[in-house]
Amino acid sequence: MTLLDVSGLSVRAADGRPLVADLSFSVAGGERLGVIGESGSGKSLTTLAVLGLLPAGMTVTGSVVLAGTEIVGAPEKRLTAVRGRDAAVVFQEPLTALDPLMRVGRQIAGPLARRTGWKGSRLRRATFDALAQVRLPEPERIASAFPHEISGGQRQRVALAAALACEPALLIADEPTTALDVSVQAEMLDLIDTLVREREMAVLFVSHDLAVVAKVTDRVLVMKDGRAVEEGGVQDIVGAPREQYTRDLVASARTLESALDLRSTQ
Repeated sequence: MTLLDVSGLSVRAADGRPLVADLSFSVAGGERLGVIGESGSGKSLTTLAVLGLLPAGMTVTGSVVLAGTEIVGAPEKRLTAVRGRDAAVVFQEPLTALDPLMRVGRQIAGPLARRTGWKGSRLRRATFDALAQVRLPEPERIASAFPHEISGGQRQRVALAAALACEPALLIADEPTTALDVSVQAEMLDLIDTLVREREMAVLFVSHDLAVVAKVTDRVLVMKDGRAVEEGGVQDIVGAPREQYTRDLVASARTLESALDLRSTQ
């Protein structure tokens, strides 16, 4: 069953410049789609459009249907109901995504309370469990900390815990490992891969790195200058890309051979 259906999506800046043009793709329940392209290709704008999070002043046309709800033109109340329940997002830089003035635990407990109505000890336990599920040691200590008091890798795990706490059907991951060290990046990718498999979630994974996309997705959409260039299975895109732009991305992907080896052993 189709969980996300994007049809003819176009985004224009306030000055009329086209940023995304006539983009169409879909994600089925439990499917993993990678969106790849260079900076400025429209990847992140597409993910923001899926949740109705585009900045004011941008013009959006086309259709984005998420779990049966039309996102384009929807009122904020309807969008708020969709976010967290049907889809949640993890951004590249958790320091900007997390509230610096709010303790970590409250940033997870707040959405949980709104979705479930839980209070008191039950809500605290669910908050600690959410932190433990993303492999954070001493979840009670982490819950009482402010974002600046924990490491970058821990902050990204907190952001992932917050996204997954309400068990959305779709996880949107927008360059979630780019700001991390290589070793921490590998741990984060493994964590995302494990958690979405266990929960049978769909994933929309955005990256400029084809090796990363090959690790965690089944199908790839290649974007350039706001348009779809090519789409297909990971092995097809990597092994026999049709477009020159895609061939260039394959050639520049770091550790691509090891990424394919990982796919073959799964």
